[in-house]
Amino acid sequence: MKENDNLYKKKVPFRGFRGTFFMLAAFALLVVSCGKKEVVAPITDSGLNPANFVTITENGDTTQLYVLKNANGMEVCVTNIGARIVSVWVPDKDGNKKNVVIGYDSIQPYMRLNDSYGALMGRYANRIADASFILDRVTYRLRPNDGKNTIHGGPRGFAGQFFKIEQSGAQSLTASYFSKNLEEGFPGDLNLAVTYTLTDDNALNIDYQATSNPATVLNLTNHSYFNLSGAGAATIEDHSLYINATEYTELGEGKIPTGNFVKVKNTPFDYTHLQPIDIKTSYDLNYVLLNKGNIKEVIAKAVSKTTGISMEVFTTEPGVQLFTPGWVSSFCLETQHFPDSPHHPNFPSTILRVDSVYNSTTIYKFGIE
Repeated sequence: MKENDNLYKKKVPFRGFRGTFFMLAAFALLVVSCGKKEVVAPITDSGLNPANFVTITENGDTTQLYVLKNANGMEVCVTNIGARIVSVWVPDKDGNKKNVVIGYDSIQPYMRLNDSYGALMGRYANRIADASFILDRVTYRLRPNDGKNTIHGGPRGFAGQFFKIEQSGAQSLTASYFSKNLEEGFPGDLNLAVTYTLTDDNALNIDYQATSNPATVLNLTNHSYFNLSGAGAATIEDHSLYINATEYTELGEGKIPTGNFVKVKNTPFDYTHLQPIDIKTSYDLNYVLLNKGNIKEVIAKAVSKTTGISMEVFTTEPGVQLFTPGWVSSFCLETQHFPDSPHHPNFPSTILRVDSVYNSTTIYKFGIE
């Protein structure tokens, strides 16, 4: 969803992971340094050089690139800053593979905090009105970063934080982060763990788990920007989309929900059947899903006519944000609780109590049609 036009429009991501990095693959994997042999990570299938993702943060943490691969040769790359998905490498209808998410070829752009490409968003994905909310009769003041409102957890939300990553095998890793009490104004010491698992049926599972003391509000999502024709493609006009929702949350000033639900029928927001994406409409809208948290039911599907690549989305969340940015040809399907839920008692609650565990799962499954 749109955060700050002034930040985004000046940034142009590296889209294809091609060029000189493929030339580097011809070099030997062993180099000699100070008389010792040092193992150098190979170039990834998507053309990323892991060496370009190694740096030391101001807090002394070391970033790197983590690679997941399944039995079919699908590849997903993740880095520490914001637990960001850097690339998703999948086969098309001709047997060629393409990266289908927007990303950069090095760690530095991710550390500038100018965008949310591929990031884990929190503490509260989407918007909170007036940068404040009341919990247990206490008013909490947040840091605004969207006019008078707060979006995606504030100026120093999770998208810019260093996540400790542990990789348990070729197909799974867990990113963890401790968010201290009153970070960006949110209450509660929060322990967060997010597990990315790449299955052999070409699905990327994202499992979120968190606890907090004292209570807090929590709304997490992944903010990947997809183009199923390839991250360097000039348009998504060749895409079709389905969303399993007949209503959306009505927006008022500042894209803050009014609390009302509006029918999608006879509007440009109706994707109850698979149909071409209307590129003339700018989408930044939360859909009210009909699956009632059933992870086995498809809540959204997108297909590229050009490549034949399809993506099905499954989630336990009650909503999904469709966002089409104006600065890069892509779309986002951000599974989530509803925007500004703390101000709307009729919305599903985002309160995480001390004696509770936050659990949420979203799956992006890729195929060919």
